[in-house]
Amino acid sequence: MPNLRIRRTAGALGAEISGVDLSQDFSDETIAEIRQAFVEHQVIFFRDQALTPERQLAFGRRFGPLNIHPYVAGMTDHPEVMEIIKEPQDRVNFGGGWHSDMSFLEHPSIGSILYGVELPDYGGDTLFASQAAAFEALTPGLRATLETLNAVHSAGREYSAGGHSAQKRSSMNVAEAEGATGEFIHPVVLVHPETGRKALYVNPAFTMKIEGWSTRESKALLDFLFDHCRGERFTTRFAWSPGSVAFWDNRSVWHYALNDYPGQRRHMRRVTVDAWPGVEAKAGAGRLAHAR
Repeated sequence: MPNLRIRRTAGALGAEISGVDLSQDFSDETIAEIRQAFVEHQVIFFRDQALTPERQLAFGRRFGPLNIHPYVAGMTDHPEVMEIIKEPQDRVNFGGGWHSDMSFLEHPSIGSILYGVELPDYGGDTLFASQAAAFEALTPGLRATLETLNAVHSAGREYSAGGHSAQKRSSMNVAEAEGATGEFIHPVVLVHPETGRKALYVNPAFTMKIEGWSTRESKALLDFLFDHCRGERFTTRFAWSPGSVAFWDNRSVWHYALNDYPGQRRHMRRVTVDAWPGVEAKAGAGRLAHAR
């Protein structure tokens, strides 16, 4: 049984785990220990791993069924594996703004597992922000108000023709949403189904407005929350190297891939973990925005 060593990386969230080879098959006890670190620290990091797409899939499946992205084509033989590549000639990276993966779905993912294949000589770090810490830093009065609100999420803006995520990249096949994305409602404050800890669940990429409010009315509150949630005291920063892995909790974490390595190549592989069937309701599954 691996002897896991866990070292926190920041006060708000993050821990680096050593003493484990993720390419191996694990006992249920080891997976439970890794999952406990994942939910406690919100994002966990591993170094010096050697993961084929098949082994990354096998590791991800120990935590839940894997998602196939509706707008980004996965590998031909492994559609659950998304290759995130920025070629030297590309101007726009993928994930270059604060967001929570897949919040635009009715049943958002619980986590994402990103593996570093090829990294630039400098730059390309990823920032992570704890939305649980951000919620807890608000005043009791505002926390109570936010707990009564829901928000509308959609991929329509981000994956539209002019959206950041839909921009063309040399080695990625990204489809435009073309307005047929659907809108889903999620609580503004999500109660984590495994810890009971409350976290803000809005993000600049996919949250459109507060349910029952106009876009104009929603803007002031959402802009305040977006500015608050990216505060430095809620963050940790990960410097990638080939073979590194980050596994973050989309229920309570934002992330941001920095685009500060012009003229260099960055190649990552991601698998996205969904909730086990029957667990979505506990995790705050959404409903259609037009449903009343």
